[in-house]
Amino acid sequence: MKEIIKINTISETHHFLGLEKPKHPLISVLRTGDVLQNLEVDNLKYSLDLYQISLKDNCPFTIVNYGRNSYDYQEGTMVFTAPNQVLEFKKTETNEEDKGWTLAFHPDLIRKSELGKKMESFSFFSYASNEALHLSDEERKTITEIVEKIEKEFSNNIDAHSQTLIISNIELLLNYCVRFYDRQFYTRTNLNQDITSKFEQLVKDYYKKERQLESGIPSVQYCGEALNMSPKYLSDLLRKETGQSTQDHIHQYIIEKAKNRLLNSNESVSEIAYVLGFEYPQYFSKIFKKKTTMSPNEYRKSLN
Repeated sequence: MKEIIKINTISETHHFLGLEKPKHPLISVLRTGDVLQNLEVDNLKYSLDLYQISLKDNCPFTIVNYGRNSYDYQEGTMVFTAPNQVLEFKKTETNEEDKGWTLAFHPDLIRKSELGKKMESFSFFSYASNEALHLSDEERKTITEIVEKIEKEFSNNIDAHSQTLIISNIELLLNYCVRFYDRQFYTRTNLNQDITSKFEQLVKDYYKKERQLESGIPSVQYCGEALNMSPKYLSDLLRKETGQSTQDHIHQYIIEKAKNRLLNSNESVSEIAYVLGFEYPQYFSKIFKKKTTMSPNEYRKSLN
């Protein structure tokens, strides 16, 4: 089993990379061309208690494993990792200058801020690496300029305004990434529609094979893995294409099947809930009412 190197702080990161002490204890910008050329990464895995936002540009390393996926992401792409995700790298050959960077910051930097409260809304920190953000030249320029502002701010003399300005610029950076991901979803609409169709067929096949009787209703995790996507990315893709998340789609499909059984059988609500994959009839009834504004029995009576 490969050794997992655990790194908890910015200071430990600098020490591991052979860099001088960081200029700020909670945030740093790592220039990959300066620090990674001589780093040995074979047979090692890394887990950092840090948020990392990385731009690849002729980087001498490739992400081999990131979660459940393997991926060699292209030049001019960004990958986002949340604290305690495990990464594995492979060294590659390049004769070009590496201009990539990684903005790394500790959760404590933003913990008491409004940004800290909304970090989970930036779902791309849970995407797989094969769902990286591909930037145009203009987008890369915009992102890099913000990172340079952040670096300049924490490299200067720290004053009462430094923390606020650093955090506000990180939030600005993330908001631009949301915009650019939306653009990427839009420009890949034909591919996304194909994935939407595959997802819908996946759910249909799940029930056709009666897998719900053994495994329960299909989970978002199951659907993502079956389509070789992270659950967060699949939900974001479906929401962009259809206005509904993965779970919304699953529940809507189940409700339609439930309506048919309620109107065309004498099965009890509990029996229908079991056949559809619910362990607890109360949960089925709760979802049904949320989607239709009526309980299953009320729906049955209203159309009989």
